[in-house]
This record gives sequence, structure tokens and C-alpha cells, in this order.
Amino acid sequence: MKDIWAQWDDEARQLFFQTYGDLSYLLDIKVDKHLFRAMVQFWNPAYSYFTFGEVDIVPTLEEYTTLLRCPRIQGNKAYVRPASLPIFVRKLVMITGMSEQWAVARVQQKGDSKYIPWAILRDLILTHPDVKKKVNVLALSIYGLVIFLKAIGHIDEAVTGLFDRIGKQNTPEAATTPRRDDITEERWMDILQNLREEEVLWKAPWMNPNEVLYRCSSFDWVPLPEIWGVVAYAPLLVLRQYKVGQFR
Repeated sequence: MKDIWAQWDDEARQLFFQTYGDLSYLLDIKVDKHLFRAMVQFWNPAYSYFTFGEVDIVPTLEEYTTLLRCPRIQGNKAYVRPASLPIFVRKLVMITGMSEQWAVARVQQKGDSKYIPWAILRDLILTHPDVKKKVNVLALSIYGLVIFLKAIGHIDEAVTGLFDRIGKQNTPEAATTPRRDDITEERWMDILQNLREEEVLWKAPWMNPNEVLYRCSSFDWVPLPEIWGVVAYAPLLVLRQYKVGQFR
């Protein structure tokens, strides 16, 4: 993606900035590979969260919307996935400007998820005659491969639905861990294994206090969204993000 951006002329870049703000700056973020290799070993696939020492950490809607500067949060309601989402093929047709036959032939499926390979979108960006569509496809690729990566080299179908609802003027924050080349993977492992609860601030200081809905009738599991669907978490994992004590 960086190579594509480097090849674009000023007209294409200005159109991208006008439509998607500073989204392209995410391409220049340097990732601490030692930290990420260490973090992977603390991932709990059953509940989709990290467990670092005494602390459980899971991304929620509030964190994603803060990253994307998208403040439309309904904090007093249980999270639900929309009952009807535009189909993947239709969204690809709208974003890319290609035909339905083109999209159907290139969508792939693995398990319950559908996706389109980045290689296909890359080639489309390089050959598409419409500059605006090139801009849209690159923006979709950044959301699918940088912000909401599910599988390397693939843009998941859920990203296309989110991409359409975020809004063009919501510019993501460059929220990453500062790069520290002097810390090895082994040192990161030691830091994360010994993380203590008092070292973590669960509640973002800019969020206003509000009631927390964590039960629906007799059901005390709360559906929290990740972009690939709703996931049920135990109430304690919800409450602790609102500065309530976490018990293990």
C-alpha cells in the first residue's frame, strides 16, 4: 500500500485527503514486532481478549469509536448487530465501481467468513481508470489490513459494512504503542506476564459517567461487538472497563 501511495500524483493524494482525512498516515506507523510477537502469546481465542498477568483486556465499541473519531455511541443500550446488513458483493460493487459478476468471481470464503484478497484490490488500484474509485479501494484496504485486520492479506466482509457506516470525515487517531527497539521479545514477555491491575486505567478520562447496562432480563451475559459480530462476555469483563473492580 505504501508503494501505491508513493506512485500517486498530487491530484489523487488531495482527493484522498479530502475524502478520508489523515487515514493514509497509518501507513507510516512503525510496528514494534517484538511487542506484537509477545502479545500474541497472551491472546485468549475462546473469549477474544488478552490476559496479561492479573489483567484481562478486550477492545470494545468505545475504544474502536475513539480510534476512528466516530462518537455515535449509545452507551445506555446493549450492543446488537444490525438485523440486516448489505451483502458483501453489493458493497464491493459500490466501493470499487466494478460489475456484480466481477465481485462474485473474486469473493472467497473460509468457514463462515467471506473475504476478498488484498492482491486483487491492489491490482485494481493500479489499473482502475477512475481516480475516485482508486481512492475508495485504498481506503478500504487500510481499514481491512491496518485497523481491523482479521487475516493477513485478506479484507473481511465485515470491514465493508463498517467502512460504509463510519463516515468519510472521521479521521483515525494514530493510537499505537511507541516503538522501542531496545526491548526484546523476552523482555516484553516478562513485562506483560507481571502486569498488575493497579497499573491499568480501565476508564478513559474523557468518557462521562453513565449507567452500565450489563444484564437483560434474567440473562447476565452482555453482547459486546467486535466488527465481525457480537460476542458474549461475562459481566465482570464489562464492568471492569467502567472502573469497577475485577475479580478472578
